[in-house]
Amino acid sequence: MINDFIDKVICGNTLDILKTIPDNSVDLGITSPPYNKKEDNKGWLVDKVVYKGTSDNLPEEEYQQNQIKVLNELYRIIKPGGSFFYNHKIRWEKGVMYHPMDWLRKTKWVIKQEIIWDRMIAANLRGWRFWQVEERIYWLYKPEGKNLIGKELKSKHALLTSIWRLPPENKNPHPAPFPIELPTRIIYSILDDEKEKLIIDPYCGSGTTLVAAKILGHHYIGIDISQEYINFAKERLKNYQAEIPKVQEELSKHFVRKTFKERKEKGEFVGKHRKNRNGQPLLEIIENSNED
Repeated sequence: MINDFIDKVICGNTLDILKTIPDNSVDLGITSPPYNKKEDNKGWLVDKVVYKGTSDNLPEEEYQQNQIKVLNELYRIIKPGGSFFYNHKIRWEKGVMYHPMDWLRKTKWVIKQEIIWDRMIAANLRGWRFWQVEERIYWLYKPEGKNLIGKELKSKHALLTSIWRLPPENKNPHPAPFPIELPTRIIYSILDDEKEKLIIDPYCGSGTTLVAAKILGHHYIGIDISQEYINFAKERLKNYQAEIPKVQEELSKHFVRKTFKERKEKGEFVGKHRKNRNGQPLLEIIENSNED
C-alpha cells in the first residue's frame, strides 16, 4: 500500500526500498545520488568526499549498473506522464571521461532534457582541464501511451531557461547538498499550483527535496542509507518554516508579463515575418512564444 510510504523518511538501501513501493504510485521524483567520486581522490582545496553510512568507491561498471537498476525501479513507480529529475556530473578517472548519458540511455526513461546547473564554484582546481563549475540535471519522462513529449510548461516556468545559476547550499552536514531553490524550481514548474502530489527522493540526504515538497503543499517519500542524514532530514521537516523565505524567493522568479496568447488575443505585436534563403516564410518571434 502506497499509504505506508507517504510522508516517511526511510533508512535503508535505496534499491531494496524502491522494490517495495507499488507501481505507478508516485507523481514526481528528484535526486542526486552519490557520484562514485572515489573517497581517496581529493584536490589541494577540497578534501575527500565521504558519505555517512556508505562507500562512494565502487568499480565504475558496478556503479553504473546499480544506477540503471535504481532508475528502472523509479520508472516503474512513477505514474505514466510523470517525470524524474536526476542530478549528476561528468567525471574523469585517469583521463577517461564518464558521462551520465553512458547509463541513462540504457534505462527505460525518455530523456526529455539536459539542464546545466551552473554552481558558480569549481569542485576541483587543477589545470588539467578548464575548471568544472557545472553539473547536469536530466529531466527523465515516463510516457503516457505513445506520447513521448508530454505536457507543455507554462511560460512563467519555461522562461527560466535550461541553464540554472544557483550556488550550492552551505552549512549542511551532507557533503554535496543542492540548494532548496533547485527542487523548488522543479516541483513548481512541473506541478504548478497543484497540491498534495507525491514526490520521492531516493537519495534524500539532508532532506532538501522533502522540505521543498512540504512547503509547496505536497507529500513526500525520502530514502537514505545513513541514519545520521535521516535524523537531520526529519529535524529540517519539523522546522520547515525557517526555509519558506528561500522557497518564496524562487517562486517570485516564475512570472511572465504577458503571454504570447494574451498578446495575440489583444491584437498586439507577436513577431514579424521574414523569408529564409529559399524564399520560404518564417516567423521570427521577438519574445517568448510558449502559450499558457
